[in-house]
Amino acid sequence: MKTLSNKEIAYILYEIATFYTMKDVPFKPMAYERAAGAVDTLKESLKDVYTKHGKKGLTEIDGIGPGIAEHIEELLEKGHFEEYDKLRKEFPIHVRELTEVEGIGAHTVKKLWEHLKIKDVDDLEKAAKEGRIRNIPGLGKKTEEKILQGIAFLKSSGGRKLLGVVLPETRALEEKIKNIPGVEEVFTAGSVRRWKETVGDIDCIVTAKKGGTGITDAFAAFPEVAHVYGKGKTKANVRLKSGLDADLRVVPKRALGAALHYFTGSKAHNIALRELAQKRGWKLNEYGLFKRQETGDLPTPRLRQAGKGQEEKWDFIGGKTEEELYKKLGLSYIEPELREMTGEIEAAGEGKLPTLVGFGDLKGDLQVQTDWTDGEDSVEEMAHAAEKLGLSYIVITDHTKSLAMTGGADEKKLLRQMEEIDALNASFHVSGFRFQVLKGAEVNIKKDGTLDIDDETLEKLDCVGAAVHSHFTLSQKEQTARVVAAMENPHVDIIFHLTGRLINKRRPIELDIEKIIAAAKRTGTVLEIDAFPDRLDISDDYIRMCVNTGVKMSIDSDAHAQEHFALLAYGIGQARRGWAEKKDIINTLSAHELLKELKKPKGERWKN
Repeated sequence: MKTLSNKEIAYILYEIATFYTMKDVPFKPMAYERAAGAVDTLKESLKDVYTKHGKKGLTEIDGIGPGIAEHIEELLEKGHFEEYDKLRKEFPIHVRELTEVEGIGAHTVKKLWEHLKIKDVDDLEKAAKEGRIRNIPGLGKKTEEKILQGIAFLKSSGGRKLLGVVLPETRALEEKIKNIPGVEEVFTAGSVRRWKETVGDIDCIVTAKKGGTGITDAFAAFPEVAHVYGKGKTKANVRLKSGLDADLRVVPKRALGAALHYFTGSKAHNIALRELAQKRGWKLNEYGLFKRQETGDLPTPRLRQAGKGQEEKWDFIGGKTEEELYKKLGLSYIEPELREMTGEIEAAGEGKLPTLVGFGDLKGDLQVQTDWTDGEDSVEEMAHAAEKLGLSYIVITDHTKSLAMTGGADEKKLLRQMEEIDALNASFHVSGFRFQVLKGAEVNIKKDGTLDIDDETLEKLDCVGAAVHSHFTLSQKEQTARVVAAMENPHVDIIFHLTGRLINKRRPIELDIEKIIAAAKRTGTVLEIDAFPDRLDISDDYIRMCVNTGVKMSIDSDAHAQEHFALLAYGIGQARRGWAEKKDIINTLSAHELLKELKKPKGERWKN
């Protein structure tokens, strides 16, 4: 039996959470969902944890209790366990496939199964086209139309997967490749390295130690591999069980930079660089940068290319590092996130590339949910988790009363939470714990642009975020006016996840983005880069517009559990793709510096 990967185990735990939601079982859905999230974001292989430390080691992972640890133990040893088998027999449904369609949650899946025995997206689409879903109590014709729109939107993604799904799998794959005898260095290229929102496949570049052989054979034999398309001494192309294709290429050390550059892309960026090389009479490809040999036999390695009865000879002049390639072509080094042909080559030639915000530059997280509403952990637990990741403050931004399904806070509940945060900060000060919890809220923007919490209460908070959570289908004019009205509120500091999109699942709301950014600039309102992988909202092109206009942004995890702080890296990657520098992001400031700015009237902020 092949060992299940972290991704496969997480999938099973998510399924169980949905099954128990369908059965209206209390508590269990949240427990399994939390465990699934912990497994999904775990860097180390669960199999390795279990082999080294047994079941006790599994329970030491945040979010995994003794009962679920037992189930994971059975999954690792047998590939299944009785509780899961019973639920699958009761509900032979492709849960994750169905819930990827916008508007379909566990309870809708239950209705679709009970009334029409729908088990996958093909069944769903057929039933919707035949007009059978509208007859299910509680659904109706509009739901049926939305389902068809959701399926079409899902198909338009072209099978690309979220970076947040692919990156943990890629990191685990890298670690396994590093352990293959003969491997010296491993790098991931492609969309993953450019921090694209979605990924079509995985490209791994490897250098080998002297005499290293059998690397591609070992790679193709990994338990994660479902099918081998092709394999040679220096490359292998496989299909992973997750559904993604993965390529492994073993390259000479002298060509590492050239290969890494070539397989990182983007295609348009690579073509532009090849054209620059051609203008100098050179050749650039995945093997290096070459200059046509003009006289004599030189001791440098050559690329020979046949043509019209004679052999062209090319001397290798660069390619060990990417920096060397760019320098030879008269350019500053261009970070992978910028390689999209959006002006980066011209800027590199003029020495005007931005110094991108770094992965260690954030000092705080300005959107954090707790167990006061729909989060899983207490304020104190979230504070300690954030500190472990190197942050020095967080803003607690639980949902407000309009979102009843989250247990949203009204004014009285917010005031009670403020008291708890004050007491917690006091205890931190006494204990010498150098961390600060700031008081905030994720206030709901109503249809008319007003907020669901009164100004008197908002004034007492350190930082107020406002967000759209409903009425997604308003016209562009109505939606824009709604968001601008919220920005004009003197207490709204940040607009959270501006467009409300869920990548590959829900379209963004219709906005006149130029008007929105102009209003943000005029009112001193910050626009958030929500780091949650299915949001990454705002998009990189909107970030670039903010940078160019001088609108400040924040990078927030939207954490609902302790492990979610690790997601900040996705937001930083998104910010870098939008050319953002440290000065563009307000939570690169210390808590003291941030509060000093937030205490000013909105129109006077962010002037330095």
